[in-house]
Amino acid sequence: MSIEIERKFLVKDNSWRKFASGIKIIQGYISTNKEHTIRIRIKKDKAFLTIKGKSVGPKRLEFEYMIPIEDANEMLNNLCNKPIIDKTRYKIQYKGLDWEVDVFHGNNKGLIIAEVELQNENQEIEKPDWIGMEVTGDPKYYNSNLIRNPYSNWGKPKSHK
Repeated sequence: MSIEIERKFLVKDNSWRKFASGIKIIQGYISTNKEHTIRIRIKKDKAFLTIKGKSVGPKRLEFEYMIPIEDANEMLNNLCNKPIIDKTRYKIQYKGLDWEVDVFHGNNKGLIIAEVELQNENQEIEKPDWIGMEVTGDPKYYNSNLIRNPYSNWGKPKSHK
């Protein structure tokens, strides 16, 4: 069994970009509900099937399996809910932790979210200066919910500070 513990934050400026290199990610959801999600993801030339359990604070069950890229493309095109999530993920090391910054495209263009995976729920972290408001428990920022209610539908963006 695998448990994912992560915290999510909005990003308040672009100063992080000088430390980052990004890769394109395309992902779709076969199932999204409060109890679990089933996701197909293509990163570069690799594809994954991921099953995630219900979020309890920053923690949830997660199982990920590599699958053939041809199967992933077929599932994205024919089984996944639309729209498909399109984003670029940047990895940044800061104070011993690996931060991932997702810059969304398409219907979610303008949304930038930073995530950090933790060893335990109570792990202390030092946030980089470019980190804004925490959105860990807010379902509207879950990738699985961005297909039902994309960022472009949210109206005028509020300050991320």
